[in-house]
Amino acid sequence: MIETDVDLQPLNTLAIAARAAHFARVENVEELREALAYAREKKLPILPLGGGSNIVLTGDFPGLVILIELRGLSLAKNALGTSVSAAAGENWHQLVMQTVEQGLGGLENLALIPGKIGAAPIQNIGAYGVELRDTFTELQALHIPTGELHVFSNADCQFGYRDSVFKGTARDQYIITRVSLQLPTDWRARLDYPALREYFTERGQGTAGLRPAEVARAVIDIRNSKLPSPDDIPNAGSFFKNPLVDAALYRSLKEAHPDLVAFAAGDQWKLAAGWLIDRAGWRGARRHAVGVHDRQALVLVNPGRGSGAEVTGLAAEIAADIRSKFGVDLEPEPRYYP
Repeated sequence: MIETDVDLQPLNTLAIAARAAHFARVENVEELREALAYAREKKLPILPLGGGSNIVLTGDFPGLVILIELRGLSLAKNALGTSVSAAAGENWHQLVMQTVEQGLGGLENLALIPGKIGAAPIQNIGAYGVELRDTFTELQALHIPTGELHVFSNADCQFGYRDSVFKGTARDQYIITRVSLQLPTDWRARLDYPALREYFTERGQGTAGLRPAEVARAVIDIRNSKLPSPDDIPNAGSFFKNPLVDAALYRSLKEAHPDLVAFAAGDQWKLAAGWLIDRAGWRGARRHAVGVHDRQALVLVNPGRGSGAEVTGLAAEIAADIRSKFGVDLEPEPRYYP
């Protein structure tokens, strides 16, 4: 059923006030096809909406917002470990916790990432040294122009750092309906990030014999100590990608700032965007209704329920300052609509 003039403020984690000219909740593929047919008939732009945690609404949306509420989750043993099949409307963190509570490893470093499963491949979500593509096998997606189901393999998705084909050549062409993962039998804890190792060291706990649930709990505790819940302070999580720079720029920055936080990434270096923003003096800054979180400079917050223009304006101001001070370009993680 198509609704009109629907309030989107409760449906985005930045709590930005905006309205949808047309709106549909879909619980299965057929309802999704019907919604897309309506949009084609009316020649409406489409905004697929999951958890609303990776978007910035810069104004009212003039087309059809489709709230993806497809449900269904199954786990099955196979020769390689355990396969997971999840509908796009399932909650990502709940999936992670269901797997680790069964002693299954592979997703624990991705605990507490907000949003729905359907959005995870678009962004190739990642945290603490692990990315979705590490366990991803395939997905199903509905082709928006035709309503046909297509299957994308890991290679088809062209995963990169916070990137996929769905942000490139397939942008706005598909709506993901189901995601499949493969969790390994020979799991070992991934503790590459210093924050994870320090967590266990500070508690006098060795890392040998760790279980997936223990790593997930560490990730949850670390994230809770640094990142505000959208239920407490409206935000979209990490607002900027960690920028990749060449070795020459890294060496120059490291010489000028010995405490620069960076990680080797092949021939490049991945800089901690939060460190750059913090060092530039933005942590805790406010611009009227919006601001930068006082514990994590990578998170923009909207405690005053400001507009999308205020959020994007602050983001642009920060990016310009980082470019001026460090010669580094910051790219927002969330997508701006419309």
